[in-house]
Amino acid sequence: MPRVVSVYFPFLPTDRIRRHGKDGVPADQPLVVIAKSGSKRWISAADSNARKLGLHIGMPASKAQAMVSTLVVVDADPTADAAALERLALWALRQYSPAVAVDGTDGIVMDTEGADHLQGGEERLISGLVNMLRARGLTARAAVADTWGAAHALARLTSAETTVVPIGDVAKAVVGLPIHCLRLAPDTVHSLRVMGIETVGELSALPRAPLTLRFGPEPGRRLDQLFGRVAEPIEPLRTLELVEVSRNFQEPIGAAETIAKYVLRLVNQLTAKLEQRGLGVRRSDLVIHRVDNTRQSLRAGLAKPVRDPARLSKLLCDRIEKIDPGYGIERMVLVAIMAEPLEEKQIASSLIEEQVVDVTPLVDILGNRGQRLYRVTPVASDVPERSVARIGPTIEETGATWAAKWPRPSRLLPHPEEIEVIAVLPDQPPAVFTWRGKRRRVKRADGPERIFGEWWTTPLEMRAVRDYFVVEDETGERYWVFRAGDGLDVATGSHKWFLHGVFG
Repeated sequence: MPRVVSVYFPFLPTDRIRRHGKDGVPADQPLVVIAKSGSKRWISAADSNARKLGLHIGMPASKAQAMVSTLVVVDADPTADAAALERLALWALRQYSPAVAVDGTDGIVMDTEGADHLQGGEERLISGLVNMLRARGLTARAAVADTWGAAHALARLTSAETTVVPIGDVAKAVVGLPIHCLRLAPDTVHSLRVMGIETVGELSALPRAPLTLRFGPEPGRRLDQLFGRVAEPIEPLRTLELVEVSRNFQEPIGAAETIAKYVLRLVNQLTAKLEQRGLGVRRSDLVIHRVDNTRQSLRAGLAKPVRDPARLSKLLCDRIEKIDPGYGIERMVLVAIMAEPLEEKQIASSLIEEQVVDVTPLVDILGNRGQRLYRVTPVASDVPERSVARIGPTIEETGATWAAKWPRPSRLLPHPEEIEVIAVLPDQPPAVFTWRGKRRRVKRADGPERIFGEWWTTPLEMRAVRDYFVVEDETGERYWVFRAGDGLDVATGSHKWFLHGVFG
């Protein structure tokens, strides 16, 4: 079943001006965008600061300036807003989904069927998307539902940053929404409200024939799209720089063997085009057009640029069982959504030196099955939990090493866990400690290794101290524990004890 994500940008014009304006606007200063028509000037967009002061869209510009003396006023530029929205759609196309389109003047919409596993599921996909946009100075709200209409409505009418409607629960989620969420003409919405119709549930309960006779087919069509009775396919955004090949079928196909045969042919055509441009594919989308006017997409991601037809075909053909041909497939499109320059490298002779095994094909296979692959790399920090970071599985070695002279545990806990300790003196290693409900007696201890806080990271660590000990219990298990503070001055830490790692 298709799953649609709608992303709504409530402050897109003002966010764009703050990000790309020639003269920076202070974050705490109210900002409005003014539209003009003849001698009339009114607010077409206002940021959150301006709205808190009582300004709203449609208010005359002169009244707004009289109300707020510090108001920053910028002329509207719909062309720049549309270009910014298209750039956002292209970014989402490369990062999140094979099918992304601009949704009106304030949002984008994408079908994530077959691609959400690459982001760790729907919850992680939309929360990561919203957080990434926030880091770039853009306010966004996102909703996931079975239909475009439901996702569009919930993203704009709920205050939550992210909303996920479970599969099959669209009716329950939208029945109480106001009728203007149906993307109907304002005159139609006004006429329905005059009749006393305020919610989607009330409108859907009306007999269809009189409704169509009075208002035409549009209200019924929008209701059917909202509830998923009628398909509303997303026409993917395409640009000239994208490398794309396609195949139309006079007779619809549906057998897995036939699909695999034509996938291989499309891959050969795509790689030939990529070779002409000196490119390799990093992310490719296979879009299936079915005879019932619905689409299905498969996305294959690669760790490095690739132009090997056999390798790319395997990634796509391994997931053919996920394709539902329905009543038949009438068109297949293969697009290199993300392509990068590919340098040809000469393979060394095995008679001269040992050939290095390339593990990127295995990384690609596991990654396209939804596995989250990474390596760890050293980071210049004395604080243990900051001294390691996750990087991509195929990123080249940086040459950095851990500088610690003391032994480090093979397993470092994600967060230090507090333990109960009995020690002879406050600044001595534990004699007995209790961790996860089990009491352990210490037979041997080594330390302390003193680690100071990184005051340049946060002022709270100006005087922070940790004293680490390697302790061994009566069963021979070895643990890495520390005391927060130097054991004397409470300003250096709470003097509580924590277990931070386990030695293998």
